[in-house]
Amino acid sequence: MMTAYGIFGVSFFICLVLTPLVRRTARDKGWLAQPSDQRWHKKPTALLGGVAIYAGMAVPLFFLCDFSTLIPHLSRSAVVKVPASPEAAVWLGITALFLLGLVDDFVGIKPHTKLVGQIVVASFIAFIGFRLHWFVSLTLDTMVTIVWIVGITNAFNLLDNMDGLCAGVGLVAALTLAVLFFKRSEGLFFMALISAGSLAAFLVYNFNPASIFMGDSGSLVVGFSLAMLAMLYTQNGTGNRISVYAVPVMTLMVPILDTTLVTLIRILSGRKASVGGQDHTSHRLVLMGLSERGAVLFLFGIGAVSGISAVFVDKSDTLTSPGVILPLALSVLLMGVYLAQIRVYPEKEFSLLRNRAYTPILLELTYKRQILLVILDFGLIAFSYYSSYRLRFDAEVFGLYFKVFLRSLPAVIACKFLAFFATGVYRGIWRYMTATDVFVYLKATAVGTVLSVSVVTFLYRFQDFSKGIFVIDWFLTTGLLLGTRGSFRLFRDTVKRKGLKGDAVFIYGAGRGGEILLREILNNRSLNVRPIGFIDDDALKAGRKLNGYPILGSFSDLETLLKKHPVGGLLVSFMDAEPSRMDAVKAFCRTHGLFLKRFSVHLEPVDLGETEEGRPMDRK
Repeated sequence: MMTAYGIFGVSFFICLVLTPLVRRTARDKGWLAQPSDQRWHKKPTALLGGVAIYAGMAVPLFFLCDFSTLIPHLSRSAVVKVPASPEAAVWLGITALFLLGLVDDFVGIKPHTKLVGQIVVASFIAFIGFRLHWFVSLTLDTMVTIVWIVGITNAFNLLDNMDGLCAGVGLVAALTLAVLFFKRSEGLFFMALISAGSLAAFLVYNFNPASIFMGDSGSLVVGFSLAMLAMLYTQNGTGNRISVYAVPVMTLMVPILDTTLVTLIRILSGRKASVGGQDHTSHRLVLMGLSERGAVLFLFGIGAVSGISAVFVDKSDTLTSPGVILPLALSVLLMGVYLAQIRVYPEKEFSLLRNRAYTPILLELTYKRQILLVILDFGLIAFSYYSSYRLRFDAEVFGLYFKVFLRSLPAVIACKFLAFFATGVYRGIWRYMTATDVFVYLKATAVGTVLSVSVVTFLYRFQDFSKGIFVIDWFLTTGLLLGTRGSFRLFRDTVKRKGLKGDAVFIYGAGRGGEILLREILNNRSLNVRPIGFIDDDALKAGRKLNGYPILGSFSDLETLLKKHPVGGLLVSFMDAEPSRMDAVKAFCRTHGLFLKRFSVHLEPVDLGETEEGRPMDRK
């Protein structure tokens, strides 16, 4: 273990010492990233932090390389008996991409030119024998390997959009990979520690507020090294076939989520995917109300949870792994749906979907985002049915029933979806879920369970099935369906509350009028007020909450409340106030320099005009 600590320490020390030297040079030479509409930072910041990151990785890694193993792969010999050194392959790859990124940092190159360079490097990796081992077809596996390397490399390049984000997420992924390779492959374990050491040192200077950016010379190196390490996991052998596919994706979940979300929304919004913007997951989290540090730390947490899940899947069998993979996948999908709702662009986000060239069904499902709910429900249904078996039987017995589960799963999925469509689950507006919608969901899951039992009985005479399975399945499906739909409403309300800006105010009246007024404030930002809480003359309401806002006291307590909660005004939510009561409110506001506004809802008659004959139009 001392060797492991030592190699981590060497990488950490090199980057820690070199980063301030690079920063000073960049400032002296004017190599600075200038603020712009497409960038998040607000002041000129030193570039070329990638030099220190590369040095921290390349120097210690060089002494682990055996470049002689590459010679047979580069020769014309048809038979290659010695596998290429992964350390040498990674070293050559990060060196080539470091130089490519350095050129881009200095002179700027077009996105397609940079992409060509990445494809060349990825093709070289595939040429010397490294593959993902996801497919039996060598041709398909080779193509997917190249896409994987290029995709993850660019994902980290896109992720470098906020102080400390790329380095921190990369550090979490590198530590996860180190745990996965521990006692399995010393060379890969050391490579993961080298990456972690360099990123940890750079994060000292790059975390908010950052004094230096890594630039493309750093993000391309980080992305390539982690893409290679995740791919090398699949070549190292594992008894759990599911982990070969799941672990690499789970380890790099944050950059994959960010790139997928940004690319899809930019394309659907008629923007170029390669053009930068303030529309990444981190930016959307800030628009939700999180601070910059909070958004970055939140994504660190997502990466850590996903990494821990990856380690669990690695240690589990194929029957247990889905119990972790499916909830994580559903959570990430929900998070993607949440973040996609946040308006970033001034115009409609999904403008391309309004094109008449699209079929009505595509327009109906995609533009209203119902297609995402269909995909989400597909996972919920499968997870509920799978979990029902795991809860009903222990691991050994479930192994005996697994074929029964697998055989009936397609029928159950089909029955549940037919029930959902028939009962109107996808006809509601899920952002405004009401008690009526809850009844629809309960009816849908009940019909789906009855239909599933009927079909299973018809197809298999209910042999080898347990009634308890379908009871458990109904509870799980109902809970998950209500939970996911309710979370949309909760998320929307949270975003509205955190996004409120303007004058702080008290709402006078915690009754029905106060509730309506609060909803109007949350839905109408043009009012430019931010409620602190309610006051109400009913002493029994004091200390309670209305829609999440506290009822702080009565009008007589307002003098004391102003000292604790300085506000700019008072909003009166009731209409039937006695004149003396309103006079007291007006006098108080004049004395304390508060503005006073009164909320009202009324309907105005509209003049319908006259007919061509000059007679008033009939009202119908």
